[in-house]
Amino acid sequence: MNTIAGIDMGTQSIKVVLYDWENRVTIAKSQVPVDIIAENDGTREQKTEWYDAALEACFASFTADQRASIKAIGISGHQHGFVPLNAEGKPLYNVKLWNDTSTVEECKIITDAAGGNDAVIAEVCNLMLPGFTAPKILWLKRHKPEAFAKLAYIMLPHDYLNWLFTEKYIMEAGDASGMALFNGITKTWSEKICSIIDPSLTKLLPSIIASNAPAGFVTPKAAKRFSIPEGIPVSSGGGDNMMGAIGTGTVRDGFLTMSLGTSGTLYGYSENPVSDPVKGLSGFNSSTGGYLPLLCTMNCTVATEETRALFGMDVKEFDSCASKAPVGAEGVVFLPFFNGERTPNLPNGRASIMGLSAANASRENIARAAMESAIFGMRIGLEAFQALGFRAKEIRLIGGGSKSALWRNIAANVMNLPVKRPENDEAAAMGGAIQALWCLKTIEAAKNGTTAPSIASLTDAHVTINEGDQVMPDPTAVAAYDKAYAQYNRYLTALAPLYQ
Repeated sequence: MNTIAGIDMGTQSIKVVLYDWENRVTIAKSQVPVDIIAENDGTREQKTEWYDAALEACFASFTADQRASIKAIGISGHQHGFVPLNAEGKPLYNVKLWNDTSTVEECKIITDAAGGNDAVIAEVCNLMLPGFTAPKILWLKRHKPEAFAKLAYIMLPHDYLNWLFTEKYIMEAGDASGMALFNGITKTWSEKICSIIDPSLTKLLPSIIASNAPAGFVTPKAAKRFSIPEGIPVSSGGGDNMMGAIGTGTVRDGFLTMSLGTSGTLYGYSENPVSDPVKGLSGFNSSTGGYLPLLCTMNCTVATEETRALFGMDVKEFDSCASKAPVGAEGVVFLPFFNGERTPNLPNGRASIMGLSAANASRENIARAAMESAIFGMRIGLEAFQALGFRAKEIRLIGGGSKSALWRNIAANVMNLPVKRPENDEAAAMGGAIQALWCLKTIEAAKNGTTAPSIASLTDAHVTINEGDQVMPDPTAVAAYDKAYAQYNRYLTALAPLYQ
């Protein structure tokens, strides 16, 4: 038996799947939760030792034979986080996460010094937003100068796991393009933005490798620590969205993946650069060599989880409750900004429920409005895609929310596109596994003088769609949601100035 270890480093847990690519079956999986530090000023942080312990526990749950079967490793990690390490590879401070909004002032400092938003976009293909890595680095310099003075390695979360296995310091273009330090078109670090943060910053940044190249090979130390084979390749890995794209087969023009998790994301593969940062469409690279324009909302299933907890319901009860309300929730509108918001850029945003009256104030309407709000946020991104000429053919839905038949229905009708759900519900881990297989086959082809398989051929072979979960748009519901979406935008426009 031969397997690939696909690792998904999520915000709330670390998962590892062992995928037997020859028989196209997952033979084992494990998951360990990871805590989070949350404070009222927008701080969202974790500790590297939590990652270490979770990863060790995941591998320890597998049998010795299962661990011995691993031939390569591929890692997906939540984007934009900042892992600051000293010269010995030890953490200098906590890991600031993608949903940390405590760096609003640092964003303004960098943007002003660069010459405004347009100048920033020209340098890094994105606006300078609190979620990105660049302002987190400046935050460390301003708030923890002693730690910054010892800074030797600037890593993203998935790079840190690569480091644990290989002790190699590299990055790939996909995850790097989400740092607001990297120009995804030229695939180079921005000297201008880096120098604003610190004149020596570019000297601390790693080299960029190809997406199908190995980040390194498992060291004897890591082999002993995790009880896995020494010397096996670790692929370049990537951000969770980049790996989710591979794990859903979004590696060709016209495909979109929508992820309904703690955050909500909508992204599509493109051979050419596509972005509109002002409208929330980030200009990222894919982890397959192309581009991955992406919209991210910081509040997706957050709204339903908070509302469900308030109502004292489990997931099935909440879905059932929401399903009893009509399309548009009889005019009830939910702005779900529990964690501030990235798209639209409202770092000080707060959640609110509008449109309540004596006639429509019900649990059913509020529950449905919470679910609809997540997809309305995605439609903002779809409209940005369409305005730039991206012609979407279908949506592949992943994340915890994809398991809900009601949410799949809402998505198909709000977006007016067919919605399909991959059979493997671990898209990011699966993406890591497929990228690792791509890396392994590329290494083998180079040794044998043969042609390596393309990433598209590998996703065709290993990503399957659950046809029973497919939902086609209903014209009547589409028309009703057009009206409900317009009402959502009216409330958003009215309240946005309060949260900027």
